[in-house]
Amino acid sequence: MTNPRVRKIADRIQVIVAEMLERRVKDPRLGFVTVTDVRVTGDTQHASVFYTVLGAGGPGATDDEEAQLAATAAALESAKGLLRSEVAKQLGMRLAPTLEFIHDALPETARQLDEVLARARAQDEAVAAQRGAAYAGEADPYKKPREESAEDDDAAADEDEPEA
Repeated sequence: MTNPRVRKIADRIQVIVAEMLERRVKDPRLGFVTVTDVRVTGDTQHASVFYTVLGAGGPGATDDEEAQLAATAAALESAKGLLRSEVAKQLGMRLAPTLEFIHDALPETARQLDEVLARARAQDEAVAAQRGAAYAGEADPYKKPREESAEDDDAAADEDEPEA
């Protein structure tokens, strides 16, 4: 999808489908759906619409949430014809792309990664608390230029003076 035309078509399809789901599709099985991404093939004949459902799905989902996700998927499949005809009408293309609805697992994956990172952070803090917070070397490990003291200045001044 590197072609700018294909990218514009995908963005437009995302807006059209989201507006249609909000305004015209009145299916009671449809949950709180968010269209997260649309990917269109290079020949613009097929569009994959990625969506998420608020409060449904995920690895720790209950049976009720999974049932809601399945009902939303069924509602999107039943509304596919209406959505495709509206996409074709608003895009004004000769051939309308077929629509395929795919549940987007990205939010669940991001949530899992956040949980893993939080556990790792907690373990790191526990290990740091056990061993104490003292540095292995000096408090400031960087070398600094040697500062000349007043005695060194007097010795250098005596060397510069010519002897009489």
